[in-house]
Amino acid sequence: MATRSGERKNQILQVLAEMLEAPKGEKITTAALAARLDVSEAALYRHFASKAQMYEGLIGFVEETVFGLINKISAEQESGLKQTHAIAAMLLSFAEKNPGMTRVLIGDALVNEDARLQARINQLHDRLEATLKQSLRLALTQGEIDSDADAAAQANLMLAYVIGRWHQYAKSGFKRLPTELWQKQAPMLLA
Repeated sequence: MATRSGERKNQILQVLAEMLEAPKGEKITTAALAARLDVSEAALYRHFASKAQMYEGLIGFVEETVFGLINKISAEQESGLKQTHAIAAMLLSFAEKNPGMTRVLIGDALVNEDARLQARINQLHDRLEATLKQSLRLALTQGEIDSDADAAAQANLMLAYVIGRWHQYAKSGFKRLPTELWQKQAPMLLA
């Protein structure tokens, strides 16, 4: 029975993520989510205490996936500069492959929801910036970037770029792909 409950929870989160892919970005209600799943709202609340808990599930998925990929990149790539490049490229690709999650990452889907959700996204952004800074510091020690470069400032610039590309993607109705200019712009950001 626990497996079925876990499967239902995943199904609810999957449908919620699909609903977030709607280009217009309307507010998602539990009634609409329940209708899409062909269940009652009460059935949703058997698996999640609140809609905020559903969004927390999506944020947890993003954190687990993104930081799992970052750990893999860090383990496989010794070069700090190549780590930085790969992490930024992965963040752009992740959004491109998961448009609904992009709306969560930029906080767009969290408007009018519990404030702790936006705080958690802000914390996720801080962790991403710290990860980029760590890779850039490694690049500094390896002599891959100018010795007087400011790793913190560059990491902030990289994250601002990534978040900006996520915003363009979501606000364009998922037409302007986050990766579309990456190959040309990456050398400018990593100079």
